[in-house]
Amino acid sequence: MASEELYEVEAIIDKRKIKKGKTENLVQWKGYDSEDNTWEPEQHLVNCECIHDFNQCHSEKQKEGTFTRTNRTSPNNGQKQIPRSTKSSFSKDALKVLVVGKEHEVKSSPLFTRLTDDYKRESARMRKAIRNFVNTFIQFMKPIIIAVNGPATGLGASILPLCDVVWANEKACFQMLYTTFRQCPDGCSTVMFPKIMGGASANEMLLCGQKPMAQGVCGKGMVSRVFWPGTFTQEVMVYSKELASCNTVVLEESKSLVCCNMKLDLEQANERECEVLKKMWRTAQGMDSMLKYLQRKIDEF
Repeated sequence: MASEELYEVEAIIDKRKIKKGKTENLVQWKGYDSEDNTWEPEQHLVNCECIHDFNQCHSEKQKEGTFTRTNRTSPNNGQKQIPRSTKSSFSKDALKVLVVGKEHEVKSSPLFTRLTDDYKRESARMRKAIRNFVNTFIQFMKPIIIAVNGPATGLGASILPLCDVVWANEKACFQMLYTTFRQCPDGCSTVMFPKIMGGASANEMLLCGQKPMAQGVCGKGMVSRVFWPGTFTQEVMVYSKELASCNTVVLEESKSLVCCNMKLDLEQANERECEVLKKMWRTAQGMDSMLKYLQRKIDEF
């Protein structure tokens, strides 16, 4: 019988509780990239010195209230635990449509809460997070309604064409700031914006950072309907309930017919965009420009 291949633990990255109170640790393997990290049962690591160091650090950070959990998995290992995604957790039979609202511009992003000086590692982590996030919209089986009640910037605006119905407050605005902080377009906007708005209008938003209001993008096909600010919430709920009253099977099959010819192209576009983003994030200049922009936005609040 061939002997088992042994792997050396470089560090313990995180821990989590699973069923029946058992604990798993996120292991970084020596000689492997962060994308190959795996969740391992605690009993497999009883003789590992790294776990003692992590547990001590974990306890100290919990006391300070600064510990932030991650939930990363690798697509390269079939034995790894895959957490329940947005797609699966929202695909229950009781749900007919998904309504997402946005009232204020986000001050910061969870993608940037644990950045270090390891640009290669962080760029791979952020690439995976954005790729999975966007793929959730591409693959979601039921209608997605987006209600925009404030500024939609960056990824918050680029994913709008991936949704089935987009309603906006008349005072809502839409802006891509990619060139401002050395980032390329994401959310399949390189495919969907020219398809919906035409090349010239798409370039003004993606390359020039133009900030049109709701009526402007509605006229170009990116927003389905614009509501008055005073009645925005009420009208969104009325039309959402009207759509949700339709037969579930009809809704799903209709969406499938509309999207089936685009899904593969969108997934490929998402992959291309995320690869370019990763290259930009691997440079100190690219990461610094992005962080400086985020800090300016935080300071504005």
